[in-house]
Amino acid sequence: MPQPTDTARTDAIRGVSDIAAAEWDRLAGTGNPFLSHAFLAGLEEFDCLDAHGWTPCPITIRRDGELVGAAPLYLRSNSYGEFVFDWAWADAWERAGGRYYPKLVSAIPFTPVRGARLLVDPARPDADAIRRELAAGIVKLCERNGLSSFHCLFPDAADCEVLGGIGMLSRLTCQFQWRNHGCRDFQDFLDSLTSKRRKEIRRERRAVAEAGVEIVRLNGTEIGEREWREFYRFYCSTFARHWGSPRLTLPFFESLGTRMPRETLLILARRNGRNIAGAFVMRGDRGVHGRHWGCVEELPFLHFELCYHQTIEYCIQERLDYVDAGVQGEHKLSRGFEPVGMKSCHWLAHAGFRRAVRDYLDRETPAVEDHISMLREHLPFRAAATAPSEPAP
Repeated sequence: MPQPTDTARTDAIRGVSDIAAAEWDRLAGTGNPFLSHAFLAGLEEFDCLDAHGWTPCPITIRRDGELVGAAPLYLRSNSYGEFVFDWAWADAWERAGGRYYPKLVSAIPFTPVRGARLLVDPARPDADAIRRELAAGIVKLCERNGLSSFHCLFPDAADCEVLGGIGMLSRLTCQFQWRNHGCRDFQDFLDSLTSKRRKEIRRERRAVAEAGVEIVRLNGTEIGEREWREFYRFYCSTFARHWGSPRLTLPFFESLGTRMPRETLLILARRNGRNIAGAFVMRGDRGVHGRHWGCVEELPFLHFELCYHQTIEYCIQERLDYVDAGVQGEHKLSRGFEPVGMKSCHWLAHAGFRRAVRDYLDRETPAVEDHISMLREHLPFRAAATAPSEPAP
């Protein structure tokens, strides 16, 4: 897929790897590990993108040689790994004789995590103006290269405001997050649940322990070559069962342990002297994000223990605010995860197609809001949480 040509007042470059890490991280901040130079450049460096239709083409703004704005962008030849599903849009446009791909996307590849997409030092007095300049530059990039559309996936509130301000369409989806409402320990969390759910979670955890499973948590400095190799086998087994070829490579995972040791966490299950399952988690300043899991031995409730109970317990112990469990999976409700609405923003080049999608979203959005409200009626807490939660930053 060809690189796009550059636009007025912004520069399109070949990848985040071409930007100095200190410059990028000064704009991205340190709170969200998925926006870090180490994570995004690692995806490029360790062959995670091209085979799956992600071509990096970030844009930057410099003033007097200083990087003042940037946006992670990717040309896409498909919609896999985005988690805001637009396959129906692509089908409709191509059935009408159009060409939907390539399209332009601002997102974290394979990662449905909310965060800034128009990266600016928030301390700058002209931060909003730079965000608007980035947004205008993205639209010009699409127009100059004849792209069908641009999709900004899981942006934060500031970016939504800027993108909505230039007429981009807003789409609502549902994710699941656990919130730490002042829990001192896991027992505090259990005490907040109904008796039925409290007993069920205790039974699940007891079953895993009685199966002879030992749980070990390792941060980046503690994860050795053997643990990474074993986890990668677990990770690949999950893709083999469900989605085909794995998206991330073993060297990429190993690079995170080296470059981002504090943010990288493996939760491993050991039985009879060997590791049989693992969950890969990333930690930010305020919360943890469960991302990948796999096993080579099926045991009842083991997935729930590693991906939910252990991440909640870790979050409480570390005095963090939330656990992000990603999209899909209403079974997360019964384990204390709350449904939250997440927005994405969309620009479509063709006016008629844009009107059709706007009409669709006018019907879809109330349906998603109703679905979130319905899910909240089934939360397992003794004192029902009725107020919708804001998504974690």
